[in-house]
Amino acid sequence: MALLEVHDIHTSYGAIRALNGISFTVDHGEVVTLIGANGAGKSTTLNTISGLLKPTQGRVIFDGRDITGWRADRVTAAGLIQVPEGRQIIAPMTVLENLMIGAHLRKDTDGIARDLDDIMGRFTRLAERRDQKAGSLSGGEQQMLAVGRALMARPRLLMLDEPSMGLAPLLVNEVFAIIAAIKAQNIPILLVEQNARKALQIANTAHVLERGVIVQSDQAARLREDPSVILAYLG
Repeated sequence: MALLEVHDIHTSYGAIRALNGISFTVDHGEVVTLIGANGAGKSTTLNTISGLLKPTQGRVIFDGRDITGWRADRVTAAGLIQVPEGRQIIAPMTVLENLMIGAHLRKDTDGIARDLDDIMGRFTRLAERRDQKAGSLSGGEQQMLAVGRALMARPRLLMLDEPSMGLAPLLVNEVFAIIAAIKAQNIPILLVEQNARKALQIANTAHVLERGVIVQSDQAARLREDPSVILAYLG
């Protein structure tokens, strides 16, 4: 049984249908990416899974439990953690305070301290700025902070929504190095990413969305060589 199963999901914004029967799975230790043009339904898919939007049809199964329609806080407590598009760090709070927000549902004090030390060791720029206001960080540092905050929740599945958006090429490489390190820890990842080339390099499986429908699914390595994908997203 896959860790995450998405079955025939339909989601609408009022009269506008955004998803039209999305189905896919994420297995333990797997990185799955959703690629497609702006407005294809990628972020809507993540927001539906995480409980920020309610589907009009279909089911979301996480670790064998039907979580369709659960509130976002309940989904988070189950271990399905989303890093939203735009990072959404809390600008007036310090780096340390933002990181600790990620652990707010945890009770294991020693484990929280160990994870904080690990994240500060991994993201050395965050360690250097731990008492600095989060709003004063660069875009790349804010993305690191958003990912670090999510890791403090000890995700059982991590959903990343456009992690490289708005970043310079050098910082994009840094962000994907972080994703690779998370993958190496066998934390499953569902990745939405405009940079299809980078996404297909790191993912195991990929799905191409167009107008709220999955039009192609395959191993990411195969889609990297698909002429239609190259023409539309990699050219």
